[in-house]
Amino acid sequence: MAAARIPDFNARASLPLRLLTSVTNPPYQPCVRYLHQSRKPATVPSPTPFVPDVETFLRLIGRNMSRYSSKITGWKQLFTADSAELRELGIEMTRDRRYILRWREKFRQQDYGPGGDFENVVDGVAELRAVEVPVEKSKSAKTTNADGESLDVNTMGTATLTPGMRYAIVNLPPGETEIKDTSKPLKKFAHYKLHHGNMIKGPYAQIIPNTWSTAVKVQVTDGMWEHKRGRKIDGGQRRQKEIRAKRALAERRNAQAAA
Repeated sequence: MAAARIPDFNARASLPLRLLTSVTNPPYQPCVRYLHQSRKPATVPSPTPFVPDVETFLRLIGRNMSRYSSKITGWKQLFTADSAELRELGIEMTRDRRYILRWREKFRQQDYGPGGDFENVVDGVAELRAVEVPVEKSKSAKTTNADGESLDVNTMGTATLTPGMRYAIVNLPPGETEIKDTSKPLKKFAHYKLHHGNMIKGPYAQIIPNTWSTAVKVQVTDGMWEHKRGRKIDGGQRRQKEIRAKRALAERRNAQAAA
Protein backbone atom coordinates (compact mmCIF):
# COMPACT_ATOMS: atom_id res chain seq x y z
CA MET A 1 0.00 0.00 0.00
CA ALA A 2 0.99 3.59 -0.49
CA ALA A 3 0.58 4.24 3.25
CA ALA A 4 3.16 1.56 4.02
CA ARG A 5 5.82 3.59 2.15
CA ILE A 6 5.23 6.75 4.22
CA PRO A 7 8.03 7.27 6.76
CA ASP A 8 7.07 6.81 10.44
CA PHE A 9 3.57 5.59 9.44
CA ASN A 10 2.02 3.03 11.80
CA ALA A 11 -1.06 1.45 10.20
CA ARG A 12 -2.05 -0.34 13.39
CA ALA A 13 -2.16 2.90 15.33
CA SER A 14 -3.53 5.15 12.58
CA LEU A 15 -6.29 3.03 10.96
CA PRO A 16 -9.57 2.00 12.59
CA LEU A 17 -9.77 -1.64 13.66
CA ARG A 18 -12.45 -2.56 11.09
CA LEU A 19 -10.50 -1.00 8.22
CA LEU A 20 -7.26 -2.58 9.41
CA THR A 21 -8.89 -6.02 9.51
CA SER A 22 -10.25 -5.63 5.97
CA VAL A 23 -6.79 -4.63 4.70
CA THR A 24 -4.79 -7.39 6.42
CA ASN A 25 -7.43 -10.17 6.10
CA PRO A 26 -9.60 -9.53 3.03
CA PRO A 27 -13.09 -11.09 3.32
CA TYR A 28 -13.02 -12.47 -0.21
CA GLN A 29 -11.32 -15.65 -1.40
CA PRO A 30 -9.79 -16.07 -4.85
CA CYS A 31 -12.23 -17.74 -7.23
CA VAL A 32 -11.00 -20.96 -8.78
CA ARG A 33 -12.88 -22.00 -11.90
CA TYR A 34 -14.24 -25.48 -12.39
CA LEU A 35 -11.59 -27.81 -13.91
CA HIS A 36 -8.95 -25.04 -13.74
CA GLN A 37 -5.36 -26.21 -13.43
CA SER A 38 -4.96 -24.41 -10.07
CA ARG A 39 -7.90 -26.31 -8.60
CA LYS A 40 -6.95 -28.89 -5.98
CA PRO A 41 -7.01 -32.45 -7.30
CA ALA A 42 -10.24 -34.20 -6.35
CA THR A 43 -10.38 -37.61 -4.76
CA VAL A 44 -10.89 -40.73 -6.83
CA PRO A 45 -14.23 -42.34 -5.92
CA SER A 46 -14.48 -46.05 -5.35
CA PRO A 47 -16.22 -48.21 -7.94
CA THR A 48 -19.77 -49.27 -7.09
CA PRO A 49 -21.30 -52.74 -7.52
CA PHE A 50 -23.27 -51.46 -10.52
CA VAL A 51 -20.26 -49.60 -12.01
CA PRO A 52 -17.23 -51.78 -11.25
CA ASP A 53 -14.90 -50.69 -14.07
CA VAL A 54 -14.18 -48.12 -16.77
CA GLU A 55 -15.88 -50.08 -19.55
CA THR A 56 -19.18 -50.24 -17.67
CA PHE A 57 -18.99 -46.54 -16.85
CA LEU A 58 -18.51 -45.59 -20.49
CA ARG A 59 -21.31 -47.94 -21.57
CA LEU A 60 -23.75 -46.40 -19.12
CA ILE A 61 -23.16 -42.77 -20.08
CA GLY A 62 -23.95 -43.56 -23.71
CA ARG A 63 -23.18 -41.50 -26.84
CA ASN A 64 -21.01 -44.40 -28.01
CA MET A 65 -18.38 -43.58 -25.38
CA SER A 66 -17.63 -47.29 -25.01
CA ARG A 67 -15.39 -47.01 -28.08
CA TYR A 68 -12.86 -45.26 -25.81
CA SER A 69 -12.71 -48.08 -23.25
CA SER A 70 -9.47 -49.39 -24.78
CA LYS A 71 -7.82 -45.95 -24.51
CA ILE A 72 -8.46 -45.47 -20.76
CA THR A 73 -6.59 -48.24 -18.98
CA GLY A 74 -7.63 -47.85 -15.35
CA TRP A 75 -10.16 -46.41 -12.91
CA LYS A 76 -7.68 -43.93 -11.42
CA GLN A 77 -6.70 -42.66 -14.85
CA LEU A 78 -10.35 -42.04 -15.69
CA PHE A 79 -10.84 -39.77 -12.66
CA THR A 80 -7.47 -37.98 -12.69
CA ALA A 81 -6.81 -37.24 -16.37
CA ASP A 82 -7.61 -33.72 -17.54
CA SER A 83 -8.87 -32.70 -20.97
CA ALA A 84 -5.39 -32.45 -22.48
CA GLU A 85 -4.43 -35.89 -21.21
CA LEU A 86 -7.65 -37.38 -22.54
CA ARG A 87 -6.79 -35.91 -25.92
CA GLU A 88 -3.33 -37.49 -25.80
CA LEU A 89 -5.00 -40.82 -25.05
CA GLY A 90 -6.88 -40.58 -28.34
CA ILE A 91 -10.19 -38.88 -27.45
CA GLU A 92 -9.98 -36.21 -30.14
CA MET A 93 -13.47 -34.68 -30.10
CA THR A 94 -13.81 -31.85 -27.57
CA ARG A 95 -17.50 -32.58 -27.11
CA ASP A 96 -16.75 -36.16 -26.07
CA ARG A 97 -14.09 -35.08 -23.60
CA ARG A 98 -16.42 -32.56 -21.99
CA TYR A 99 -19.14 -35.17 -21.74
CA ILE A 100 -16.83 -37.64 -20.00
CA LEU A 101 -15.58 -34.94 -17.61
CA ARG A 102 -19.13 -33.90 -16.76
CA TRP A 103 -20.26 -37.42 -15.97
CA ARG A 104 -17.04 -38.06 -14.08
CA GLU A 105 -17.77 -35.15 -11.76
CA LYS A 106 -21.38 -36.27 -11.29
CA PHE A 107 -20.17 -39.75 -10.32
CA ARG A 108 -17.70 -38.22 -7.87
CA GLN A 109 -20.58 -36.32 -6.25
CA GLN A 110 -22.60 -39.59 -6.08
CA ASP A 111 -25.12 -38.20 -8.54
CA TYR A 112 -25.75 -41.53 -10.22
CA GLY A 113 -28.15 -42.53 -12.92
CA PRO A 114 -30.58 -45.45 -12.57
CA GLY A 115 -29.00 -48.34 -10.67
CA GLY A 116 -25.87 -46.52 -9.58
CA ASP A 117 -26.77 -46.79 -5.88
CA PHE A 118 -27.55 -50.54 -5.89
CA GLU A 119 -25.63 -52.68 -3.41
CA ASN A 120 -26.25 -56.26 -4.58
CA VAL A 121 -25.32 -56.72 -8.23
CA VAL A 122 -24.26 -59.98 -9.91
CA ASP A 123 -22.90 -59.90 -13.48
CA GLY A 124 -24.44 -56.50 -14.10
CA VAL A 125 -27.93 -57.54 -12.95
CA ALA A 126 -29.67 -56.33 -9.79
CA GLU A 127 -33.06 -57.30 -8.37
CA LEU A 128 -35.51 -55.03 -6.57
CA ARG A 129 -38.36 -56.43 -4.50
CA ALA A 130 -41.28 -54.93 -2.62
CA VAL A 131 -41.31 -56.56 0.83
CA GLU A 132 -43.24 -55.96 4.03
CA VAL A 133 -41.42 -54.12 6.81
CA PRO A 134 -42.72 -52.86 10.19
CA VAL A 135 -44.24 -49.39 10.30
CA GLU A 136 -42.27 -46.85 12.33
CA LYS A 137 -44.23 -45.19 15.10
CA SER A 138 -43.29 -41.76 13.79
CA LYS A 139 -44.97 -42.59 10.45
CA SER A 140 -48.13 -44.04 11.97
CA ALA A 141 -51.28 -42.47 10.51
CA LYS A 142 -54.05 -41.60 12.99
CA THR A 143 -57.72 -41.12 12.15
CA THR A 144 -61.13 -41.42 13.80
CA ASN A 145 -64.17 -43.57 13.06
CA ALA A 146 -67.84 -42.57 12.98
CA ASP A 147 -68.05 -42.76 16.79
CA GLY A 148 -65.06 -40.46 17.23
CA GLU A 149 -62.74 -43.23 18.39
CA SER A 150 -59.07 -42.99 17.45
CA LEU A 151 -57.85 -45.52 14.90
CA ASP A 152 -54.39 -46.31 13.58
CA VAL A 153 -54.78 -46.90 9.86
CA ASN A 154 -51.40 -48.61 9.48
CA THR A 155 -52.21 -51.29 12.07
CA MET A 156 -55.48 -52.28 10.42
CA GLY A 157 -54.03 -54.00 7.37
CA THR A 158 -55.57 -54.63 3.96
CA ALA A 159 -56.28 -57.56 1.67
CA THR A 160 -52.66 -57.57 0.50
CA LEU A 161 -50.87 -56.09 3.54
CA THR A 162 -50.28 -57.51 7.00
CA PRO A 163 -51.46 -55.29 9.91
CA GLY A 164 -48.67 -53.11 11.27
CA MET A 165 -46.57 -53.49 8.12
CA ARG A 166 -45.80 -51.39 5.06
CA TYR A 167 -44.18 -52.03 1.70
CA ALA A 168 -40.62 -50.92 0.93
CA ILE A 169 -38.22 -51.46 -1.96
CA VAL A 170 -35.13 -53.51 -1.13
CA ASN A 171 -32.18 -54.64 -3.22
CA LEU A 172 -31.66 -58.31 -2.36
CA PRO A 173 -29.17 -60.73 -3.89
CA PRO A 174 -30.63 -62.64 -6.86
CA GLY A 175 -32.90 -65.46 -5.72
CA GLU A 176 -33.62 -64.12 -2.22
CA THR A 177 -37.12 -62.92 -1.33
CA GLU A 178 -36.85 -61.88 2.33
CA ILE A 179 -34.63 -59.58 4.38
CA LYS A 180 -32.22 -61.55 6.57
CA ASP A 181 -30.89 -58.71 8.73
CA THR A 182 -33.82 -56.52 9.81
CA SER A 183 -31.65 -54.36 12.08
CA LYS A 184 -30.07 -52.45 9.18
CA PRO A 185 -31.87 -49.26 8.10
CA LEU A 186 -33.60 -49.46 4.75
CA LYS A 187 -31.97 -47.59 1.89
CA LYS A 188 -33.99 -45.54 -0.56
CA PHE A 189 -33.03 -45.99 -4.19
CA ALA A 190 -33.18 -43.05 -6.57
CA HIS A 191 -35.32 -43.29 -9.72
CA TYR A 192 -37.44 -46.19 -8.35
CA LYS A 193 -40.66 -45.97 -6.35
CA LEU A 194 -43.76 -47.93 -5.39
CA HIS A 195 -46.92 -47.54 -7.43
CA HIS A 196 -50.38 -48.75 -6.42
CA GLY A 197 -49.18 -50.24 -3.17
CA ASN A 198 -46.48 -52.75 -4.02
CA MET A 199 -45.76 -52.33 -7.75
CA ILE A 200 -42.22 -51.16 -8.53
CA LYS A 201 -41.85 -48.53 -11.23
CA GLY A 202 -38.65 -47.06 -12.64
CA PRO A 203 -36.43 -46.78 -15.72
CA TYR A 204 -35.13 -50.00 -17.30
CA ALA A 205 -37.06 -52.11 -14.77
CA GLN A 206 -37.89 -55.54 -16.23
CA ILE A 207 -40.68 -57.39 -14.43
CA ILE A 208 -39.68 -60.80 -13.12
CA PRO A 209 -42.24 -63.39 -14.31
CA ASN A 210 -45.04 -64.36 -11.92
CA THR A 211 -44.34 -61.49 -9.51
CA TRP A 212 -46.98 -59.02 -10.79
CA SER A 213 -44.52 -56.09 -10.71
CA THR A 214 -43.57 -56.69 -7.07
CA ALA A 215 -40.09 -57.77 -8.20
CA VAL A 216 -38.05 -56.37 -11.07
CA LYS A 217 -34.53 -56.72 -12.37
CA VAL A 218 -32.31 -53.93 -13.66
CA GLN A 219 -29.49 -54.82 -16.02
CA VAL A 220 -26.55 -52.73 -17.20
CA THR A 221 -27.56 -51.38 -20.62
CA ASP A 222 -25.77 -49.11 -23.06
CA GLY A 223 -26.95 -45.52 -22.67
CA MET A 224 -28.84 -45.93 -19.38
CA TRP A 225 -27.44 -42.64 -18.09
CA GLU A 226 -27.14 -40.86 -21.41
CA HIS A 227 -27.95 -37.17 -21.68
CA LYS A 228 -29.82 -36.99 -24.96
CA ARG A 229 -28.74 -34.37 -27.47
CA GLY A 230 -31.26 -32.22 -29.25
CA ARG A 231 -32.05 -32.69 -32.94
CA LYS A 232 -31.88 -29.92 -35.50
CA ILE A 233 -35.10 -29.82 -37.48
CA ASP A 234 -34.88 -27.96 -40.80
CA GLY A 235 -31.50 -26.46 -39.95
CA GLY A 236 -32.21 -25.55 -36.34
CA GLN A 237 -33.78 -22.49 -34.80
CA ARG A 238 -31.70 -19.89 -36.64
CA ARG A 239 -32.06 -21.29 -40.18
CA GLN A 240 -35.48 -22.91 -39.94
CA LYS A 241 -37.46 -20.12 -41.63
CA GLU A 242 -34.88 -19.75 -44.39
CA ILE A 243 -34.76 -23.44 -45.22
CA ARG A 244 -38.54 -23.85 -45.13
CA ALA A 245 -38.99 -20.81 -47.39
CA LYS A 246 -36.50 -22.20 -49.92
CA ARG A 247 -38.24 -25.58 -49.79
CA ALA A 248 -41.65 -24.00 -50.39
CA LEU A 249 -40.24 -21.96 -53.28
CA ALA A 250 -38.75 -25.08 -54.86
CA GLU A 251 -42.05 -26.93 -54.49
CA ARG A 252 -43.96 -24.08 -56.18
CA ARG A 253 -41.48 -24.00 -59.07
CA ASN A 254 -41.74 -27.74 -59.54
CA ALA A 255 -45.53 -27.53 -59.48
CA GLN A 256 -45.51 -24.74 -62.09
CA ALA A 257 -43.07 -26.67 -64.28
CA ALA A 258 -45.22 -29.79 -64.08
CA ALA A 259 -48.33 -27.80 -65.04
